Amino acid sequence: MRASIRPYAFSALGIAAAFVIWQVLAAANVAGNALPSATAVFAVLATIVGTGSFWSAVAATIGIALLALAVAAFAGVALGLLIGSFESVRYATLAVLEFLKPVPPIVILPLAVLVLGPTAEMALFLVVFGCLLPIVMQTVDGVQGTDPVAKDTARSYGMGEGEILARVVLPSAMPYIGTAMRVAAPAALVVTVVAGLLGGGPGLGQSIYQAQAAGDYASLYGLVIVLGVLGLLFQGATRLAERRVLHWHESYREVVS
Repeated sequence: MRASIRPYAFSALGIAAAFVIWQVLAAANVAGNALPSATAVFAVLATIVGTGSFWSAVAATIGIALLALAVAAFAGVALGLLIGSFESVRYATLAVLEFLKPVPPIVILPLAVLVLGPTAEMALFLVVFGCLLPIVMQTVDGVQGTDPVAKDTARSYGMGEGEILARVVLPSAMPYIGTAMRVAAPAALVVTVVAGLLGGGPGLGQSIYQAQAAGDYASLYGLVIVLGVLGLLFQGATRLAERRVLHWHESYREVVS
């Protein structure tokens, strides 16, 4: 077997084994009606994907996650550059950032629902809150990790502070920002689903709650599978974008023999 296809072959075997185990456990009735068989779940899923409500929920979930991720990225990088570049700003915001760092979005979910209601705006706010801080902190680390010799060299060539920020500091911080975005992308999807599941926001989370409330476990499992596939697509798209944006970085250069 060629080395290039071996990981995919073993991944396919792992997935097949997981479905066989699932089918056996469902046939053994280990969890009663709470664990329908894999064949029943996929039969229901085939019906669900033919409905307009399913695709509306998928579009709402992806739209909220991507929009919030874009807002968090833009604001997070801008704040990170500002905080990382000026010592006075860093000290002024340090206590607030350290206070907010351990606060997960689900903690402020009741407050967000109280203020914004079970709406798309509420979900958008929660996702931005959940993704913003990691991007800010990673950008600050990237700015502070900029080689001082490179900055001094840029000054010796007559560059102003703004040009140094754009041509030296920001490229130096890009690997940190790329890592933050790769972590934030799946988190954006997860928080969007939580906002729908527990807060009543639009999207697949709300569909899962409705399936659970109706005791429709086959639909519930089917929607969870859809979310898993979406998560893989988010992760893959983020890795691809990171590789393209940071093609110049040493970690993505191909070794030429």
